[in-house]
Order: sequence, then structure tokens, then C-alpha cells
Amino acid sequence: MHPKPEEIAEMVRQHIPDAVVNVRLYSGDDHFEMDVVSASFAGKARIAQHKMVYAALGENMKEAIHALALKTSVS
Repeated sequence: MHPKPEEIAEMVRQHIPDAVVNVRLYSGDDHFEMDVVSASFAGKARIAQHKMVYAALGENMKEAIHALALKTSVS
């Protein structure tokens, strides 16, 4: 069973509480596009920002989420 976009957004918000998260399906039920905006990204390289999001998604990145097009930015 694959998570729904809102479930994925909630996972991110639990780990990055100030995040504004928008998740969309773009193919099938396991290919997602995600935009994450957070003040906690300030001063961090893009790869560090992405690692924060991947950490929030945990094991889902290995199993339930086949593909993720991720955009991060500072609020």
C-alpha cells in the first residue's frame, strides 16, 4: 500500500514543523512531486535540505515511494 500525498506531507511536517508542504502524484500511485518551504532550510545547501526531507520520510523512501521529484526553498 502506497501512502497518499497528504500522508507524505504530514510525515514531513512532523519532522519539520514550520514546513509548508505540497505533494502531488504525477504517475501511478508511487511517483510524487513535492515542494517544501521552511525557514529551517536557511543557510543549508540544497543537498542538506533534501536530506532533511528524506530523513522525515524514512523507510518510505526505500519501499512505498518509488520516485520523488523534490524542490526545497527557504521561507
